[in-house]
Amino acid sequence: MALDSAIEVLDPRFYGLVIHNAHVDHLWTGARWAEGPVYVPSARQIIFSDIPNDRTLRYDERTDLVDIFDQPAFNANGHCLDLQGRIITAEHGGRSVTRINHDGIRQVLVERYADKRLNSPNDVVVKSDGSIWFSDPTYGIDSDYEGHAAESEIGASYVYRYGADGTLEVAVSDMVRPNGLAFSPDEKTLYVADTGISHVGVSCPPDIRAYDVSADGRTLTGTYSTFATCTVGVFDGFRVDHKGNVWTSAGDGVHCFADDGKLIGKIRIPEVVANVEFGGLKRNRLYICATTGLYSMYLNTRATR
Repeated sequence: MALDSAIEVLDPRFYGLVIHNAHVDHLWTGARWAEGPVYVPSARQIIFSDIPNDRTLRYDERTDLVDIFDQPAFNANGHCLDLQGRIITAEHGGRSVTRINHDGIRQVLVERYADKRLNSPNDVVVKSDGSIWFSDPTYGIDSDYEGHAAESEIGASYVYRYGADGTLEVAVSDMVRPNGLAFSPDEKTLYVADTGISHVGVSCPPDIRAYDVSADGRTLTGTYSTFATCTVGVFDGFRVDHKGNVWTSAGDGVHCFADDGKLIGKIRIPEVVANVEFGGLKRNRLYICATTGLYSMYLNTRATR
């Protein structure tokens, strides 16, 4: 069947995930580094970050327009929704994880670990038990471009679990610069990307690791495997669809990996991709944040929830 020229099929399984007459839409341009998209179903909007310009933007599916959602925005990066539909944000500039309550008020949830300031929370995901898991590399304090230059008080970059009871625990401590993260549909696996190649070079391969989640759902077993290694650029943000496929950012577009870790296809984008999100009324529209702009494409799959 004919496919959009942006589609590259590397395994027959990818044919079942793409639509023969769908194409990539270039929705908007004007960012310095577009990142952190989250879909808000009640508003039919994608909220996404333009980190260096210190603003969050919103794309409205009904009007096809983009405008400013918030500015200044504490150099917001990753976003997700909690179980009540409130926006959770990982802030570079604020060095915190925050929540926008239903009244529109920003509330700081966590900004310190062991009485030391967090580095610069990067990406965030909410588990079905309401806990918030987030990565905390140093990109927001490495320079003044995406935050405020400062020394790391913690001295390392971790993935944390913030519980509904207010406890903050280290979940992953063996990565150089943990970045994007997402759970498998059954939440038995936590996927985490490491972009530490930006700081230590090839000694830190641009991988996504798959960590086993303990039976209690609160901790990881300590067992992990290398799920995939990026062949073009690095993996940054990603999402997992309801079938367990991982749709991840890369240097030449979006890479799709089956749940067995095999690269089965790509969506070519003419800019470096930072992050993706499923949206649309049926959650089958993949939104793509790529350097200066926002793209999308309809797929034959959908979000986990």
